[in-house]
Amino acid sequence: MSTDQFAAGQFAAGQFTADQFEAFRPHLRSVAYRVLGSTADAEDAVQDAWVRAHAAGSAGVENLGGWLTTIVGRVALNLLRSRATRRETAWDGSAGEGPAWDGRLPDLQVAPVDGPEDPERRAVEQDEVGAALMVVLDTLAPAERVAFVLHDQFAVPFEEIAPLLDRSLPATRQLASRARRKVRDAVPAQDDVARRREVVAAYLAASQTGDFDRLVALLDPEVVVRLDYGPGDLSRVLRGARAVAEQARLHFGTARFSRLALVAGSPGLVTVLDDGTVYSLLAFTVRGGRVVGIDILSDADRLVGVLPS
Repeated sequence: MSTDQFAAGQFAAGQFTADQFEAFRPHLRSVAYRVLGSTADAEDAVQDAWVRAHAAGSAGVENLGGWLTTIVGRVALNLLRSRATRRETAWDGSAGEGPAWDGRLPDLQVAPVDGPEDPERRAVEQDEVGAALMVVLDTLAPAERVAFVLHDQFAVPFEEIAPLLDRSLPATRQLASRARRKVRDAVPAQDDVARRREVVAAYLAASQTGDFDRLVALLDPEVVVRLDYGPGDLSRVLRGARAVAEQARLHFGTARFSRLALVAGSPGLVTVLDDGTVYSLLAFTVRGGRVVGIDILSDADRLVGVLPS
């Protein structure tokens, strides 16, 4: 449901029901996911928001959607602040070449690239966040992230965000501005969807045949690949077309199980083994007809149940 639809909705005091909340659940889940980068945490945040909203009641609330958005925003902010300190891993082992990456990718939503227009597929396709953006959001301070997500991505007025953050209005604007600059500097503009799909399909074909030269031709010379294998494993960063092509060629055996999918709302790859196990998700950043970034999530625990039924 769009922000305009929220703004247009007027609800009588005292009539807040579970059915009304369910109408907003997809939107609230999207807000929580972008703030938290975790589908499980997002679901928890939305459920917590329901408990709080139901207990408080909606007496005097005219814009129910906006009210619920700020509630889930506060819940998500508290979750961000309470998270344990993550591993500190440099972007590529050297200082000053990008935002810090802690070795953990956000959850990547996935749906078939071609399939029935069911609600889950539409949600992933329309909510094209992009893995690169989610990685950058993970490097922001909690207040920066909430200010940016709520204002820049969901059009929540700063006047409503400031009390949530316990900041002044000018300070809240500054938080969002600082986050916006970091995102702009770190997230490259991408080609259109059709071109991205064409490039990802070509990458898949080359990786399945182990065509090293074709892989190199599809990769930007400065391509960056982030690999998240899960807790206890050595997550790593690869840089450079030849190094990335060699990595892909070494894994051509599993590449034959890969297929096109929507990953974080954009053309990517999902690798599903014969027994139905999801082995990995690959999210691509494509600019100028070449792959400039790949985010690979291969954490078995976090890939359970990611495919729609």
